[in-house]
Amino acid sequence: MHVQEWLDSVPAVAVYALVGLVIGLESLGIPLPGEIVLVSAALMSSQHTGIDPVVLGACATAGAVIGDSIGYAIGRKGGRPLLTWLGRKFPRHFGEAHVATAERSFEKWGMWAVFVGRFIALLRIFAGPLAGVLRMPYWKFLIANVLGGVVWAGGTTAVVYYVGMVAEDWLKRFSWMALVAAIVVGLGSFVIMKRRSQREESTEEAPEAEPVGADQA
Repeated sequence: MHVQEWLDSVPAVAVYALVGLVIGLESLGIPLPGEIVLVSAALMSSQHTGIDPVVLGACATAGAVIGDSIGYAIGRKGGRPLLTWLGRKFPRHFGEAHVATAERSFEKWGMWAVFVGRFIALLRIFAGPLAGVLRMPYWKFLIANVLGGVVWAGGTTAVVYYVGMVAEDWLKRFSWMALVAAIVVGLGSFVIMKRRSQREESTEEAPEAEPVGADQA
């Protein structure tokens, strides 16, 4: 069967459900390729007359908002013990230094940390649970969550769909370039946060210098 014929045979409702589910689980805190799934589905909608990009964007937005809200509720109920448990299970990702850095980011940026986190792979996974653990007021979280979901999901769907309509071949190359760029940016952000945490740990653990001549007294 030709690829295009296979794509035309995929039920639209299955695509909508898959996109909403994957993005929802990712937003809840499970590391899944939500952005890749959304880009692929939006590209499919530009070539598949049965998939409505408006409905697709709405399902992606709903998955993002609902998933983040569930993650917020889990984080708020679990509280600090949840972070402690995660720190024991995944020390490289939920160590005390990383949690402290995230907490400072939320205290400094507030709602913007949730909004901007929607566009950054690592923060997209942890923004909801961390906001709950750090007791961000839900109304603030909800506003940033909805706005971030609409702009990210709706914007991504619209851009990929319209570009796919006029330049499918170019979009395929661009999607891989965007994926590579997203991975590089995500890894770079992780490395920077890790190094910053290590410097802060070393500063806190460094012993105070003894007065000159103290050992001669």
